[in-house]
Amino acid sequence: MKIGIGAVQFGANYGISNKDGKTPESEVRTILSTAFELGVRFIDTASHYGDSEEVIGRAMPPDTYFNIVTKTVAFSKQMLDEVDAQNLEDAFHASLLKLRMPSVYGLLMHRADDLLVPGGDLLMNRLLRLKKDGFVSKIGVSVYSGQQIDQVLDRFSIDLIQLPINMLDQRLLRGAYLEKLKRAGVEIHARSVFLQGLLLMGQQDIPDYFNSVREKLDSYHQIISKRGLTPLQAALGFVLGIPEIDQVICGVNNSEQLREICEASQAKIDWREFTNFAVSDESIVNPSLWRLDVGKKGNVAA
Repeated sequence: MKIGIGAVQFGANYGISNKDGKTPESEVRTILSTAFELGVRFIDTASHYGDSEEVIGRAMPPDTYFNIVTKTVAFSKQMLDEVDAQNLEDAFHASLLKLRMPSVYGLLMHRADDLLVPGGDLLMNRLLRLKKDGFVSKIGVSVYSGQQIDQVLDRFSIDLIQLPINMLDQRLLRGAYLEKLKRAGVEIHARSVFLQGLLLMGQQDIPDYFNSVREKLDSYHQIISKRGLTPLQAALGFVLGIPEIDQVICGVNNSEQLREICEASQAKIDWREFTNFAVSDESIVNPSLWRLDVGKKGNVAA
């Protein structure tokens, strides 16, 4: 099963199409039980996802095992030192306590650029020490761009990467970055496969902010409808059809959504047939750049 759970909704109200808000802890417990039943084994979280880590730690059903991937704190400084490296390690051990786990599968740099400033090697050395000491199996980065991938691989050896990819955001496909990562032996986890739910929304619910791609989205929905695919099947099938992708991280608000995702993941799609839907405008494909005005049609907090 290549489906993993994105746990940001467990700790915060997240996603343009999320009308349910933060997932209740009782439902998180049901989601995790359902996930184990369905063969889902990966959970992606982070210390900055509200209280997601604490919720997972409390809600984890007995006699189950998941590969947990969490992320470091972000530093956003021009220069780093040993104090920052110690802060990274302390925050990670705090995450283990919240998760109630002695170790995790993966630890990613939340902000890849933190590795690229003077002193970034101190952070990587600390990650390597945590791996050597058995607290984490794989270390790596969460990235947004091909440039970050190039810069990180030029300087460091990593085991794991998380990156955005979906029907609209095909930047890393077009640049052959996935092949480059595989040649380096890196495990690839895809996120933002629904583009915060934009690819699943009805045309009438799409915020005015996306008017520049409304025609493209309309054409996309017409084509997948003609092929007998639901928006969920199409969005998942596109990413799952890319051979270099090892895991596809999907946010869920309830156990029924998880069942629907796992069922929809069985649809087979040749991603190469959808390359014409790629959008190069980063203000569309990068949710951190979205400027959604409260009160406009369909707009909610991103």
